[in-house]
Amino acid sequence: MAEKYTVAFQGELGAFSEEAILAYFGAEQAEPVPLPNFELVFEALESGQVDRAMIPIENSLFGSVHVNYDLLRAHEVSIIGELELRIRHHLLGLPGSRIEQIRRVYSHPQALGQCRTYLRTHLQHAEAIPAYDTAGAARMVAEMGDPAAAAIAGIRAAAKYGLEVLASGIESHPQNYTRFLVLARPEVTPPEGPPGTMKTSIVFALRENVPGALFKSLAVFALRDLDLYKIESRPLVGVPGSYLFYLDVAGSVHEEVVQRALDHLAEVAAFVRVLGSYPRGRRVD
Repeated sequence: MAEKYTVAFQGELGAFSEEAILAYFGAEQAEPVPLPNFELVFEALESGQVDRAMIPIENSLFGSVHVNYDLLRAHEVSIIGELELRIRHHLLGLPGSRIEQIRRVYSHPQALGQCRTYLRTHLQHAEAIPAYDTAGAARMVAEMGDPAAAAIAGIRAAAKYGLEVLASGIESHPQNYTRFLVLARPEVTPPEGPPGTMKTSIVFALRENVPGALFKSLAVFALRDLDLYKIESRPLVGVPGSYLFYLDVAGSVHEEVVQRALDHLAEVAAFVRVLGSYPRGRRVD
């Protein structure tokens, strides 16, 4: 029998992160563990309370989940996998309620942002109220028992909390995907995919903020024909005007060309940390 993992995620049961867990591991291999915030997710993994964690890192409509970039650097965890999940948002209300009754719509700020076109055109009369989680918003609406309240969440949350779907597919664009990262403690050996299927995530800081410093840092990859999938900058806390740079680069740290590029980067950067090498994730519709 395959090993079963406890997998922490931020939110309530019925959240999209739980859906990502089940899609990545399978229902037989994962026991989702809901936690109130991302900091607790990282702490639970780092301390050994859970085996794995699943976190969202970016959405195709609303951009990056910046807090998780900061937490990746702050905690001793490693990325071992990823998954792109198609996000379908639904407007959920109490059974029998109608859209024209809705005066308050609760959801996670990312979900509200992903559905802003629908909210602007169909629910101008309603107030959009941020909640800490999509499924948590659904649970709150169910517990409130107010027909004027609705939540934006997934279909699993509707079933979990006994709500009715008032409108389906309300995201602003059908190509709405969230990229999730699978995290483990550093001692866990990540899976190794076939050549050409791996990627490596790193974070680094410039040695000094002078013209051409970032160009020289990125050139270590261009010189070796290594593709960069993504670059994200975040302020370096306590050093105004300085930044950390997060990169996703093609290849594995076990490949000589990637290791040479990282060694070269270490010569021109203040510090370099590998966040993980892992197979490129599949897309789940």
